[in-house]
Order: sequence, then structure tokens, then C-alpha cells
Amino acid sequence: MRRRTALRLGAAALAAPALATAVPGTAAAARRLRVRGADLSSLAKSEDLGGTYHRADGRRDDPVRILAGAGVNWGRLKVWVDPADGYHTTPHVLRTARRMHERGMRILVDFHYSDTWADPGKQYKPAAWEELHGAALEQAVREHTADVLGALRAQGTPAAMVQIGNEINGGMLWPDGSTDDWPRLAALLTAGAEAARAASPGIRVALHLAEGGRNAETRWWFDNAVAHGVPFDVIALSFYGYWHGTLADLQANLDDVSARYRRDVVVAETAYPFRLDSEDFLENIVDLPSELVPGYPATPAGQAAWLRDITAVVAAVPHGRGLGLFYWEPTWTAVPGNGWDPADPASGNGWENQALFDYDGRALPALEVLGRG
Repeated sequence: MRRRTALRLGAAALAAPALATAVPGTAAAARRLRVRGADLSSLAKSEDLGGTYHRADGRRDDPVRILAGAGVNWGRLKVWVDPADGYHTTPHVLRTARRMHERGMRILVDFHYSDTWADPGKQYKPAAWEELHGAALEQAVREHTADVLGALRAQGTPAAMVQIGNEINGGMLWPDGSTDDWPRLAALLTAGAEAARAASPGIRVALHLAEGGRNAETRWWFDNAVAHGVPFDVIALSFYGYWHGTLADLQANLDDVSARYRRDVVVAETAYPFRLDSEDFLENIVDLPSELVPGYPATPAGQAAWLRDITAVVAAVPHGRGLGLFYWEPTWTAVPGNGWDPADPASGNGWENQALFDYDGRALPALEVLGRG
């Protein structure tokens, strides 16, 4: 997930077009996806700071129970190495994973290999690894990966899937693991994948790009990964319709790479706004009508339609190789203190208008669409 940093004040209201009704793969939507997931990485901090969640009828409840009751069957959790606010570390991953496991959810662990956000524009080394290179950096990746996944297994909540890096279009652990040096990047990815398989037998290894609708870029990256012998089981792609192309582009890319590499595919991140205005002082990532996908208004119905149609695209991938999707941060509502910057408790949240809980904390219709999958 990439973030826009410039601020604008005063979001505009939307005069919306009619909802889109036809997308590639709609006829295949009857095949229920195996992965109907939600990234709940921010939930622990939200609740610690007073965040509350409610069913659609207004009854307050445990948000994990609300999600699971709707049919959400996977949870995704990011891991940072030594973040400024202390969240997204092994103890918090264990805490939320236990709750997911108790509700019957399977777990995807998303390693950023950083102390903060890792995405296409930044892949900063953890401070403790700054002076590590070559074999020493590979060993740090191995140990960190094994420690987290081993702790989950010891707790009785083993991860079922793992991402070795987050949105690694340009590589990870820069400058060492840049795509400018594929042998070095491949060694780091292999270190993480091998450590994951050793620490959590049976786990599926995913490699994750933010290239949902971009086939040429996806092919270039995975051609290099295969040529350099990187072990992986799943191709994971972020797809936000306001950044990564059309649903038809996504369909073409998923169909092609699943066949080309004989791997399952999953949309590791997607989301869509249910309104445009902000609940806190920070502008939202998407807050203008011009930023929306044509045919999908920023309304609860528009958000639900987007999720319905992207679900149909993934379900239509040939040979059942479309595993499913994860909705990114559906519980990241505008709780004071739970903002973008882990080093700044006063930072705001630019995501609350894309959550699956409204500004009163009530579950939105899109949650039911996600669970039905």
C-alpha cells in the first residue's frame, strides 16, 4: 500500500455515476473463493487507544467476531522489526493471531523487513541491520523470519501463508536487495522463503508486488525471480482501481501469470471508499471524485459493488488458481493516535473512508460481500 504525502483540505462531495454492473469474470462469481481475507494489522493499536466496532444494527461487538461471522476466513498481519510505536512486532502479531485462530481464520504473515512502511517507493533497512551486508544480512532475514513464524507455531496458531517482503516491485532491504542486483535480491528472498518453510512446515510462500493490472511489469519481475531460483508458491498482487489499471487489466494479468508460472494468485490488497470526506484532520488517500474508478461512487453501495466485481475477477482465473483476496485495513478507523506515522502519535489517518466500518463504527454492506466471496 503506497501513501500520498501532500495535504489538501476540504474533500468534495460526489455526484456519482451509476454503479458498474459488468466486469470480466462475473459469471464465475458463483465459485466461492478459498481466501476471503482482511488485513487487521492496525486493529491492536486501535483498540488499545479506544477504538470500538459495531454490527450493522449498532450492537457493539468484537470486530474479529463481526468479520468471522460475515464469512471472512483469513487474516493478514504485517510485521516490522523495531517500530517506533512498538506495534506490528511479534507480541502484537501473536495477540491478534490468537484471536483470529479462535474464530476459525487462517493467517497470512506479511514481512516488511523494515522498522516502518515498505512499499514500491521505500524499502528501508531496519536500523539494527544498517551495517549488515551479504551473508550477514541474509542471516538476519532468516532469523527474523524464523523467530516470528516459530513463535506463532509454538502458540498453536501457525501461519498458513507468508509474504517475503511487501510490495517489492523494486526489491527490498535497499540498497542491497534492489532489482538492480537480482542475484543479491534473490539470495535475500530465498533466505526468507527457506526460513519460513523450516519454521512452519506446510506454509505457502507468496511474493508480493503492487502491479495488479500491469502485466509486462509483473512478467519481468517473476521471470527474474524464476531465473534466479527463488522458491515461491503464490503470486500476490496489490490492486487498487484508482492506481493499478482496470478490472479487465487485472483479469488479464491474473490469467496470464497463473498460467505462465503455474502458480496460484491472490489479490493481497484492495479497498475502496464509501465516502470522500475525512473524519479527522488529515486528508484521505482518495478524497476527490476525479480519483474514483468510473462507475463506482464513493458510497456504501459503490464500495460493495467494487468488492463484488473484483471478487468475480479473481474467481474467474482459470483452473481455480484464483485463491481470493484480502481487504486492506478494514478496521483502521479514525482513532486518535492511530495514524500513519508510528513515530508521531499526533499523526492522522488517511484511510478511514476506505474501512469496512463507517464513521459511527458500524459494519458496512461491503463486509457481507467480502465474507460471501
